[in-house]
Amino acid sequence: MNTQEYIALEEQFGAHNYHPLDVVIERAEGVWVYDVDGKKYLDCLSAYSAVNQGHVHPEILNAMIEQAKKVTLTSRAFRNDQLPLFYKEFSEMTGYDMSLPMNSGAEAVETAIKLARKWAYRYKNVARHQAEIIVCAGNFHGRTTTIISFSTEPLYRDDFGPYTPGFLVAPYGDVEAIERLITSNTAAILLEPIQGEGGVIIPPAGYLKQVADLCKKHTVLLIADEIQTGLGRTGKLFASQHEDVRPDMVIVGKALSGGFYPVSAVLADAPLLGLFQPGEHGSTFGGNPLAAAIARASLRVIREEKLAERSNELGTYFLEQLSEISSPHVKEVRGRGLLIGVELKPEAGGARRFCVALQEKGILAKETHDNVIRFAPPLVIDKDTIDWALPSIRDVLNMK
Repeated sequence: MNTQEYIALEEQFGAHNYHPLDVVIERAEGVWVYDVDGKKYLDCLSAYSAVNQGHVHPEILNAMIEQAKKVTLTSRAFRNDQLPLFYKEFSEMTGYDMSLPMNSGAEAVETAIKLARKWAYRYKNVARHQAEIIVCAGNFHGRTTTIISFSTEPLYRDDFGPYTPGFLVAPYGDVEAIERLITSNTAAILLEPIQGEGGVIIPPAGYLKQVADLCKKHTVLLIADEIQTGLGRTGKLFASQHEDVRPDMVIVGKALSGGFYPVSAVLADAPLLGLFQPGEHGSTFGGNPLAAAIARASLRVIREEKLAERSNELGTYFLEQLSEISSPHVKEVRGRGLLIGVELKPEAGGARRFCVALQEKGILAKETHDNVIRFAPPLVIDKDTIDWALPSIRDVLNMK
């Protein structure tokens, strides 16, 4: 079958809840993917940062195969020999006392919301069911009913109400606006250190540190959603570390499995994460032995291959090179590590046509928020590959 035949099947039998580029990927390795017609592409999306370690990393693949031969799922009704090791290694790597593994990123966000509310009732003595969480405009934390209740993107929420109460929205990057919303009922502030889906929006310098100080002042939890920005993507293990901020909770996912399996988690210290009691929260697949073995290998690759350091070095280079491109269409180039956004001027006609043109030149990137092209290749990319891509990117950004 060729590309068009696969696309026809997908359009006929699948729900149309995505608008993908018309490339049908058959296999991948490292930073490269190959379509069913044999064409090779540089992946500059990394499955929204899920494959920071590169596609089909051999060490993670081997861990998956070896564990799959033994046992894949026990449920949490029984213990397994991989989860305790995952807990220990993750704690040693991140400095947090404990973690709670789930599957999707949205599940981990829901977990953090539940934990923040319980903390508010048990520790802060907020009146029952009156806890509030402050979030930021332009956020993307997932698509469950509760999460879209505090989205500011009409497409994500308009047809899916009624909405879950208990959330207040402040402009992103505005510390004073957050402080004005804090009351005795405020349990937490939930935000992304960099808004990836929002268009690679980087807040003003010092913003995260100021928010952290605000949380301490008012006895409010700081929850950092690092599902996309964490695990090396921005040049440090967590993007919060760029401002020496240690959130009360960190939400991770995506690259926690290197793209092999859905694995997410919430990180926190024992006084907080220890609030969950048996039966209050769980997941049949969360923390299963296959997921734990894969996550252990994924973390080991990040650590041993120094992917955060690599992202910092190559991201700085890539950002500098992109910033030097002279184009009548480009409004701004911004990024941190290997999470880079090229924002186009409104009159450029939208980012999608540029992504289609990049695809034709063998580079896969994806538009976000209509006018931004996101460049986020796997962290295993090298300078020669970036140099290979730059002339094509330059040509596309200068097309009519």
